[in-house]
Amino acid sequence: MSNINKKKGIIGILTGGGDVPGLNPAIRAVTIRANREGYDVIGIRRGWAGLIELVRDKKYDNSNNYIHLSEELVNRVGRTGGTFLHSSRTRASHVPKTRVPEHLKNTYNNDINDLTPEVIKNLEFLNIDYLIPIGGDDTLSYGVHLHKQGMKVIAIPKTMDNDVPGTDYCLGFSTCVTRTIMMTHALRTSAGSHERFLVIEVFGRYAGFTALLPTMAGAANRCVIPEYEFDIDRLAELLVNDRHTNPSNYSVVLVSEGAKFKGEMVFSDHEADMFGHKKLGGIGDLVSARLKDASAKFNKGKKIEVINQRLGYLVRCGDPDAIDSIVPMAYGNLALDLILENHSGRLVVLKNGRYDNEPLEIITSFKKTVDIDKYYSTDRLRPHYKSFESKPLFIMASD
Repeated sequence: MSNINKKKGIIGILTGGGDVPGLNPAIRAVTIRANREGYDVIGIRRGWAGLIELVRDKKYDNSNNYIHLSEELVNRVGRTGGTFLHSSRTRASHVPKTRVPEHLKNTYNNDINDLTPEVIKNLEFLNIDYLIPIGGDDTLSYGVHLHKQGMKVIAIPKTMDNDVPGTDYCLGFSTCVTRTIMMTHALRTSAGSHERFLVIEVFGRYAGFTALLPTMAGAANRCVIPEYEFDIDRLAELLVNDRHTNPSNYSVVLVSEGAKFKGEMVFSDHEADMFGHKKLGGIGDLVSARLKDASAKFNKGKKIEVINQRLGYLVRCGDPDAIDSIVPMAYGNLALDLILENHSGRLVVLKNGRYDNEPLEIITSFKKTVDIDKYYSTDRLRPHYKSFESKPLFIMASD
């Protein structure tokens, strides 16, 4: 039985990168279990930003940088989407001069600054014994960096792209897939009514899981993913054939935001974040325009009109589905299991249907992308349908 009378230490928790359904349930799980096991919990606000902007002065109002978490507080938000701790895409080891906090500008005035020494001092100021970052490979790669500096880190994987190495599942993926399927089916009514192509742009910067799995589930006829540079004429030919065999005379393609043809990657904003990523978006618009033109080659000279929809934040917002309510609960408790066993430098994971943990360094050891030889037909521009025996819940494992 847990001992709540003896304080064992302080756990810090933060969320970084894009919001997904499942973050608040994870925060809730960590806090409730930690409190009952005798730990205090501090929520760091706005990801790594809260740890570079904190002022080490007991009299200073740091309420914008961290908050003490309680069971009462997290119970109110634990069933909701997003992150009540807020988020950012801050990379504390690569802070531009313009983003250095005011109280540190005399010390850090290079074009790019490593504020890791300040992060470590701020963690010590807060008396944090263990840090639990929840994020994708960018957020967690800095967690790896802190671990190598001696900080006790337990990481929880989160990203709708499902591309954190070492785990079959990242928080937010199930809700994303669920909503993609639901919204694609809803849009079919318009595509069928007007006998058009339906082009839907979905998330997926470097990995095509969010396009591939809904297509495998029957949401679309074809999908184009970042792992394979596709030919627009081939896509048009396939979609025209799909349309002709459909009694309602329409066809559907899911387009990953990071998909490329002829070596092109489309950016909606050329300003990069601290991790060097430009904001993607707009490939669906380009594919739609070129599909319309190319369709005439395979449709007796007549162009086919296109309905073009970018799902974007519609699959990010709102409440988590069942899996993104259950897995965060388990991940949070897995993190506490490790802390109670005095382990750190670990990533909690789901592998082959079982909860486990991996060395934290696995996050930076390789890029997790779709294995196109196993799961994608480059000729048919759709998933492979092979043996499903012994496959994990979402088919594609973190090989």
